[in-house]
Amino acid sequence: MLFKGKERQKACLGVVIGNRDFFPDQLVSEARKDILELFETLDIKPVLLGDQDTKLGGVETYQDAVKCAELFKDHRDELMGILVILPNFGDERGVAETINLADLQVPVLVQAYPDDLNKLDVARRRDAWCGKISVCNNLYQYGIPFTLTSSHVVSPDSPGFSQELLDFVAVCRVVKGMRKVRIGAIGARPGGFNTVRYSEKILQRNGVSVTTIDLSEILGKAGKLDAAESRVQATLEQIAAYTALGKTPQQSLIQIAKMDVVLNEFVEENALDATAIQCWTSVQENYGCNVCTSMSMMSENMQPSACEVDVTGTLTMYAMQLASGSPSALVDWNNNYATDPEKVVLFHCGNWAKSFLPDIEMGTAPILGTSVGEENTYGALSGRTPASPLTFGRISTDDPKGIIKAYIGQGDLTDDPLHTFGNRAVAKIPDLQGLMQYVCKNGFEHHVVMNASHSGQVLKEAFENYLGYEVHQHA
Repeated sequence: MLFKGKERQKACLGVVIGNRDFFPDQLVSEARKDILELFETLDIKPVLLGDQDTKLGGVETYQDAVKCAELFKDHRDELMGILVILPNFGDERGVAETINLADLQVPVLVQAYPDDLNKLDVARRRDAWCGKISVCNNLYQYGIPFTLTSSHVVSPDSPGFSQELLDFVAVCRVVKGMRKVRIGAIGARPGGFNTVRYSEKILQRNGVSVTTIDLSEILGKAGKLDAAESRVQATLEQIAAYTALGKTPQQSLIQIAKMDVVLNEFVEENALDATAIQCWTSVQENYGCNVCTSMSMMSENMQPSACEVDVTGTLTMYAMQLASGSPSALVDWNNNYATDPEKVVLFHCGNWAKSFLPDIEMGTAPILGTSVGEENTYGALSGRTPASPLTFGRISTDDPKGIIKAYIGQGDLTDDPLHTFGNRAVAKIPDLQGLMQYVCKNGFEHHVVMNASHSGQVLKEAFENYLGYEVHQHA
């Protein structure tokens, strides 16, 4: 399931084709043709010099760099990243000066063509292996962060490069999205949850804005809505289409729908990308239902919503959906799975996106119900997540260090038997015990985010190389 709630912008990359005049000219023309064909196949919009703008559309001189930089500036709002193509040795100064003059502050991927062992004569040799080192040296000197292909040289027509380019686009998407995130913090965190405290100032310094509202304002507005209003009736229809309703009373469904209307208005009015909500116990005690269904629907619609006002949790959910193009879920590292040291039970009351819950059904939250009355917890969702790839991780602010830090890893969700309630899954993670040691020793929260993908390397590259987070990648 790809982006539904918010139209995903078509990927747009600037292309710099490096050249040196004493190498064969046809190499530049061939590279231009190769990359345009690849971009069309992968549905990526290219921005590059025309073959009449400079010699064959390549970048070699300072004047070429100025032309290319000006072109990139004209497309500043579209460009997510820059691809450097080296069909031959290239001119390291021209490449570095182009990116420096454009000053877009976007990710950069450096590709170099391989030589053919049978074509190392003057007419066909490339020397791009060597030239790539020189280009990267100059980028390093300019202080421009960049991404490397896994193989030092790789042809654009290889399947491996196509996947690396798509992964780079995902890195660009994460970097662009995370530099201007708007999160709504709805209500105060539950009193017993010091674990979800965070530094709003550190987030703001890194481009993450937090808009707060008291929960009473949401509940008050919801309480004033008439059940017969068209907005409420339309939401009731959406809820019925979204999940099996189980034994949920009509009055509880109306309460859920009214609150959903107000929450979505708050999101729209403040142009929010994600929310973190005080999901207990005030909602149940003062309003009479759970907010899980609304949170699940928002997350499924690519507007992630985290419980317990976990702002950095929902920030992680947003990052993972940018990387993968699919919804994320906030979960508890909850239980051991029998005696298997590499398996763990992931759990939450009931707000995971529908994509994780093929057997989704509305019901109550039994654990919470023991203190607030189970009749006041309708709206929690139940369902078991089936086997799938797993990326897990967590962003956190570290106040003593004044930084944003994160851990990221991959594993698998399994179909192992699990007899319990709520939203639940079993995960198999290599060296899980070592991971738990790291989580505990480094003061991370009991919440972690899961995504049904293997996008850990994309997140690491975006967080560490371009956003400046301190990142631990779990083996």
